[in-house]
Amino acid sequence: MTKRHVSLPPLAEEGLRAFIDEVDERLSGEEDTCDVVTDVLIDLHGDRDAYERWQDGEDVSPAERVRLQGYDPCNTTLESEYYAEKDEERFKRSKHLQWLWRQFDATPMADNVEFALRFRRMLADHLFESCGEGCRFFKNISFTYGHNIEIGDNVVVHDDVHLDDRGKLTIGDRVSISDDTHIYSHDHDVVDQTHVDNYHTIVEDDVRLTYDSMVRAGVRVGENAILAAKSIAGADIPAHHIAAGTPAKSIAVKDGWESVAEPLADANTDRRAERQLDVAVPDDITVFDEFQRDLSPPDR
Repeated sequence: MTKRHVSLPPLAEEGLRAFIDEVDERLSGEEDTCDVVTDVLIDLHGDRDAYERWQDGEDVSPAERVRLQGYDPCNTTLESEYYAEKDEERFKRSKHLQWLWRQFDATPMADNVEFALRFRRMLADHLFESCGEGCRFFKNISFTYGHNIEIGDNVVVHDDVHLDDRGKLTIGDRVSISDDTHIYSHDHDVVDQTHVDNYHTIVEDDVRLTYDSMVRAGVRVGENAILAAKSIAGADIPAHHIAAGTPAKSIAVKDGWESVAEPLADANTDRRAERQLDVAVPDDITVFDEFQRDLSPPDR
């Protein structure tokens, strides 16, 4: 569908450009990332007066204190914080940037599309391994870390998408990812769910992942392919194929691409093992089993 160009009034445009440029400059400089994130979130949430009263030693309620402390990402935890194999050095920064992304989405300004798209695009340059030109990131996108994501040019990621980069995630140019899509790069063992394997998941150029679909860890979705709504890709989807179902199977080749596409009969080979990552947990980590299950099967 053809879209039209939308612009803000001049004064609004001037204000948002100045704000985004200021945050970008601060994140690019020598200033502590935690301090920058704290400062930005206090102002975005309109809590500067309360924060300064608290810093001056005035009384605040326990609820106010928790709220004010929460603007500082050093006072927060994310689910990915518990993952024993994470890169601690990279996570120190990506956690703070991810907190800024998530908490920005909790502000009313996150619904101002022209402002929000540009703010998130600026953050993507600091958070992701790499991010191309012309990308558009809509509301409530979540990540594991952020720093294991590579994204090409002119990618669109819509609302409520989860980009799992516990392993590694590569997304090519001109990819469209619809609402509620989940792309994974880690998988759990069938018997011992505490055992995790990490993979490199690849979504190639010009792919469309449609509404509420899922790409499993280690899958490659080939160039110009489509994954149909509510489908789960558990094996590779060849270039130019349309795949649907659970598990997704190639049901057609896109019109006009038949001469360069792999035959349907040869499609959907499981090559995830080729993309499994060799990840080691540090020896000094104390691990815990949150389930405490007896994993001894009755037939052994």
